[in-house]
Amino acid sequence: MASTLAHEQQDRRTERPAPTGQDQRQASEQWPQPPGPYATHDVTNQPPPLSPYDASEDAALLEGLRREGAGWAERDVRRLGALAGSAEAQEWAEQANRHEPELRTHDRYGNRIDEVDFHPSWHHLMRTAVAEGLAGAPWADGRPGAHVARTAGGLVWGHTDAGHGCPTSMTYAAVPALRAQPDLAAVYEPLLTSRVYEPGLRAPAEKPGLLAGMGMTEKQGGSDVRTNTTAATPTAEPGVYTLRGHKWFTSAPMCDVFLVLAQAPGGLSCFLVPRVLPDGSRNAFRIQRLKDKLGNRSNASCEPEFDGTVAWLVGPEGRGVKTIIEMVNCTRLDCVMMSAALMRKTLVEAGHHTLHRRAFGARLADQPLMRNVLADLALESEAATTLTLRLAGSADRAVRGEDPGEAAFRRIATAVGKYWVTKRGPAFTAEALECLGGNGYVEESGMPRHYREAPLLSIWEGSGNVNALDVLRALGREPGAAEALFAELSLARGANARLDAAVTGLKNGLGEASPFGARRLVERMALALQASLLVRHAPAAVADAFCATRLGGEGGHAFGTLPDSADVDTILGRALPGTV
Repeated sequence: MASTLAHEQQDRRTERPAPTGQDQRQASEQWPQPPGPYATHDVTNQPPPLSPYDASEDAALLEGLRREGAGWAERDVRRLGALAGSAEAQEWAEQANRHEPELRTHDRYGNRIDEVDFHPSWHHLMRTAVAEGLAGAPWADGRPGAHVARTAGGLVWGHTDAGHGCPTSMTYAAVPALRAQPDLAAVYEPLLTSRVYEPGLRAPAEKPGLLAGMGMTEKQGGSDVRTNTTAATPTAEPGVYTLRGHKWFTSAPMCDVFLVLAQAPGGLSCFLVPRVLPDGSRNAFRIQRLKDKLGNRSNASCEPEFDGTVAWLVGPEGRGVKTIIEMVNCTRLDCVMMSAALMRKTLVEAGHHTLHRRAFGARLADQPLMRNVLADLALESEAATTLTLRLAGSADRAVRGEDPGEAAFRRIATAVGKYWVTKRGPAFTAEALECLGGNGYVEESGMPRHYREAPLLSIWEGSGNVNALDVLRALGREPGAAEALFAELSLARGANARLDAAVTGLKNGLGEASPFGARRLVERMALALQASLLVRHAPAAVADAFCATRLGGEGGHAFGTLPDSADVDTILGRALPGTV
């Protein structure tokens, strides 16, 4: 049978008349022939490079900077934003992630050195961040708004690389914790607040500036640090101990000093551990390996082992968690900040691509459904940025002792913001990546790197469950925490019916708060807080769309589900001016 069919097909081919010249001309007109040689390599309908661009061109950021008392820093933030968006700084970020840190446990002669080598681009990023005051500098700056200015700087410099934000964040956060031991703070604080970056290990007092790290978690406990087994043994010298044990996650191991939790005779305590001792000898800080992480590849994270490691007690014995929690409060704010920076960065990338890419006869940015997606992302980005700067403002006023209510608000709102903004980050970056289609899935676009960074910010400084339960703890144990939150929400009372209803429902639900429902409660808190800030400070088009979709149930579960009533043109004109 098959043979018969083959013969019949062959017969048909042989019976078909040869094409005439006219037939060939008609075929050519119907199916145009490709142009000359190499035409398949002509590049069309691809966006030009985004850089150079200005990362500070963000209305929500600049308005928040002024509103929270740091308008005096706008010129510096704008200058740093221009540098962050430059081709040079973007290349630093790409190179620092492509050429990952390398561990050297020994030198060529067999001596134990436990050093990590970084690509020069890492040092360029670090030097800029420290010089621009993104590490400990705000603690030495007497101006109101210094901590807000630092946060705004982080929001724009975060357009480069997230990894190097880890050591700058820990250095910033170490200062208030170290103040629990005034004699140590007197020595180290001037160096931690310096704007000089000097890599390499030397005796701390011999360097013009220091970086600080943190060692809390261990294999068996993770966030449950009370199960830590690292032991601290007192020496004959008052306040000096030796440590023996291990840590499971210690990032930025080339920092000069670390705040470490260990079990002293009086219970879990906080210690200062220098990499190099005052006499210039290396402290025992044996790096077993570097972590092979999903993202944050430019930053080294390690497992150090302590064996006779010299450490100085910070605060009283047995009060280690209370001492180091001052550090965690600051680094949690930075997790919110970096999530907001990633949102803004990927939104800018998505907007740029859709402005210069055409499909189905029009620019992507002009396609109605794409405009819905971009506008929905813009709402989320503005809400995250506005909340970040409000939290920074409360931190600034709290540390200055200007308003006890701000300290209570900071305590609960930072945990709320850390939970929610970092949870939104991965979904946001995934949607922004999708705006680039297949191009966004390719490493060269930079979007996969941002996507891999996003989940870490929810895990760092306590995962979602830890932060949600911490909010319950603040509600139950911290005097004035709930009152401070509702006082903030009341500032927008009467301006939006959906917000008023959400706040009323939130108040009614507090009495039924339970660990099982902690995430649901904290999500409602976060949305009400973001909505209240937008109602007070953002254009009506932004606030109304946010309240309608996040509080009123008019949107869907995915981004790009704004209702027809949303003023998309105004929202996009504010967030991505080129799209209108």
